[in-house]
Amino acid sequence: MTQLVLIAPAAFKGTMGPRQVADALAIGTRRALPDAAVLQCPVSDGGDGLLDAVLAPGSLRERLSVTGPLGDRVSGELGWVDAETAIFASATACGIALLKPDQLDPLRATTRGVGELVWEAAERGAKAVVVGLGGSATVDGGTGAARGLGWSLFDAARSPLPEGGGSLAQLADLSGGWSLSASVVALADVTTPLVGPQGAAPVFGPQKGAGPEGVKLLSRGLDRLAALMARHGRPELATVPGGGAAGGLGAGLAFFAKAQLTPGAAWVLARVGFDAALARADLVITGEGAFDRTSLVGKASGEVVRRAQAARKRVAVVAGRVEGLGGLHALDGEGRVLDAAGIATLGERAVREAFGLPAA
Repeated sequence: MTQLVLIAPAAFKGTMGPRQVADALAIGTRRALPDAAVLQCPVSDGGDGLLDAVLAPGSLRERLSVTGPLGDRVSGELGWVDAETAIFASATACGIALLKPDQLDPLRATTRGVGELVWEAAERGAKAVVVGLGGSATVDGGTGAARGLGWSLFDAARSPLPEGGGSLAQLADLSGGWSLSASVVALADVTTPLVGPQGAAPVFGPQKGAGPEGVKLLSRGLDRLAALMARHGRPELATVPGGGAAGGLGAGLAFFAKAQLTPGAAWVLARVGFDAALARADLVITGEGAFDRTSLVGKASGEVVRRAQAARKRVAVVAGRVEGLGGLHALDGEGRVLDAAGIATLGERAVREAFGLPAA
């Protein structure tokens, strides 16, 4: 009986997209089991590799000039699922990968380009716009995106606030907002809330270049923003899971664009038909650049593992680094950055070990 191997990896951050990883794992799988049926199902949680996972090869992708994280123009990528559904990753407009390490400044960095891309998609006829959250250089609570959608933010003297999370502690009022014809879905890659000790500023601020005092200032700003949202009828956005994604962009889009905030991994897996493929699989292989306990809380590869285990399927994880996960069939590159050949080699090992085949 032919074995079916389901290959469902996420991106290896900064090196390979999910389709490239899936291709490499498929090569390794066929070396181990030449007669196996191999089904490739690249996945994403809304961060890296979102368009590769969701869009079919040959789908329309556009490059649009939008405001980057520090105000310079960048080339944002907008994809189209169909004529009425646009999709993009917020990192294409405000991503940390757009900056050099010495440029990181979450007190000034803005999500304005995200709002501009949402607006451009609607202007091009989109009835729904899907925004993947993750990989941002920002902790501005989505206030930059709000500006890209026509909102104005003021301090107590009715002076316009500067861009970035560092000014939000002075936020006193907001107004405006253009009428957006499209519905927005925001895909969260984490469960982090907007505020609190496990909120966006203390959790993500240091990763984006904020020191201890900067984190305190960002926290005060997001507290101020949450209070203003509550005053305008949305008190739940302070603590809703995923509101802190992309430095608070999740909550910001929910407030300023009336976005539906949803777990990104679950949305993508539903979109690509993962569960139907899982039902037929004899082995599932997933992976990402680094796999640890945080991968099991909202990340795409962790969701693949969870569903495969629930369905009592064999499952293997291939990663550049695996940490702190006893009892899981995991193979890693011992911290090395893996290329396609290295991923294929680990994929071959994973298949041989899963089916009890002799080593190559």
